[in-house]
Amino acid sequence: MILRFLLALIFLVCTLQMTIALDVDDALLMGSKPAKKLSDYRLFSPGLDGMPAGRVTPYTLNNPLFTDYAIKYRFLYLPEGAEPAPLETAKPLSFPVGTVLIKSFAYPESFREPAKAIRFIETRLLIHKKNGWKGYPYVWNEDQTEAYLKVAGKRLEIPVQWANGEKAIIPYAVPNMNQCKGCHVSAEKKLAPIGPKIRNLNRSHEETGLNQITYLQELGYLERGEKKPAELPKVPEPFLATSGSLAERARSYLDGNCAHCHSPGLPADTSGLYLDYTETRPVHWGLNKPPVAAGRGSGGFSVDIAPGKPDRSILLYRMKSTDPGVMMPELGRAVVHKEGISLIEDFIRSLEE
Repeated sequence: MILRFLLALIFLVCTLQMTIALDVDDALLMGSKPAKKLSDYRLFSPGLDGMPAGRVTPYTLNNPLFTDYAIKYRFLYLPEGAEPAPLETAKPLSFPVGTVLIKSFAYPESFREPAKAIRFIETRLLIHKKNGWKGYPYVWNEDQTEAYLKVAGKRLEIPVQWANGEKAIIPYAVPNMNQCKGCHVSAEKKLAPIGPKIRNLNRSHEETGLNQITYLQELGYLERGEKKPAELPKVPEPFLATSGSLAERARSYLDGNCAHCHSPGLPADTSGLYLDYTETRPVHWGLNKPPVAAGRGSGGFSVDIAPGKPDRSILLYRMKSTDPGVMMPELGRAVVHKEGISLIEDFIRSLEE
C-alpha cells in the first residue's frame, strides 16, 4: 500500500509540474522555418537544469541505438487536445501532428576543468508538422547555455575518459538535415520516428515507476487498449542478463541498432537481411545467408552469420569496422561498441554449426 501511495504521489507531482510549467510555443514548432535557438521553442525552462515544459515527458527505450557511448535523454511532447497515438504493436507509433520527439546527446566530463557532471553536445528534434515529420539538429555552445540550429550538421572532437581512466577523442558527427532520412525513414520513404515502438517502450518509467505504456496512456499520449502491458510485445534489454536469453538479447540489440534499415520495405530491404526482432526465418536474420552485394564490406567471408564462427561472420566484421565503406551502421557512430560486439560474438558462438 505504501509503495502504491508513493507511486501515485510521484505521478501527481509530475502531472502538476507539467500543468504549471512554461507553455511550449506550438506556433513556432508548426512554422515553416525552424527556430535558430532551441530555447525559442520553450520545450524546457531556461538553463540545462531546467524542468521539461508542460506536456513534455521523459521516456526510455529497452534497446536504444548506440552512438559512440553518448548518454541520451529522450522526451516526448504532444500539444493540448491532440488525439492519442493508436496502440499499434508492429511498427513505430503514429503520433499526431504537433508531436515533438526530443533527444539530447551528452558525455561525462569529470576530467575537465572546471569539472562538470555532463556536457551536452546536441539536441535533435523530430517535429510532426502538417506536411510530415521534419528533423532539426541543435548544437550546444561551449558555455552550455544555448543550442543553435546547424542545418548542415557539424564535425566535433569530443574528449572523453573511459571508466578505466583511459582518455580518448571521439570524432563526433552531428548529422545534417538530409542525413536524418538515412535512419528515420518509413516504408513510404518519408521521414518518420523509428524508436518509439510498443515493444521498446514496454518497461518501467524511470521517473514514476509505472509501466511506460500505462504512464503514456494516463497522460493521454497513447490510446488505451484491451490488453495490459504484460500482454503486449516487449524486447529485452540487451545488456541485462536477467531480461532474456542470450539469443533474445542479441536479437534485441540488432533490432535496436540495425532494423531501422534492415527490414522489409526499409532502406536495406534489397539485402534480404532482416534484423527486426519479429523476424522468424533464420536465413533472413542472417544464419548461413550469403550477401547480396556487400562488396568489400563482406571482408572475404561467405555468410552474414556463420553459426559457431563469429570470426567468419560478415555481420560481426562490419560491426567491428570504422571504415566508412565497411562499417555498419553506416551513420551514427565513429567508434566500436565493444559491449555490443561481445554480445553478438557470444550469440554467434552459441549457434550450432
